[in-house]
Amino acid sequence: MRGEFDVFGVYLPPLLPAAALAWLLTVLLSHALNRVGFYRFVWHRPLANLALYVVVLGATVLGLAAILPSLRGMLPA
Repeated sequence: MRGEFDVFGVYLPPLLPAAALAWLLTVLLSHALNRVGFYRFVWHRPLANLALYVVVLGATVLGLAAILPSLRGMLPA
């Protein structure tokens, strides 16, 4: 087993909590970037938000895998 999470008998992949945390961080970061005026320099805002989510998700997975040993299964060997 690669370290699934058991939530009331339902096994969830370890990427799901990381994706939810990354989504929350991306929303907060997007609001902060909007306040600063960053999106005035962006050509396609949804594409920039997708790229921001992918970067935050990668950082979240690496950060959580370093902290929690049960998430090390998400990373390639």
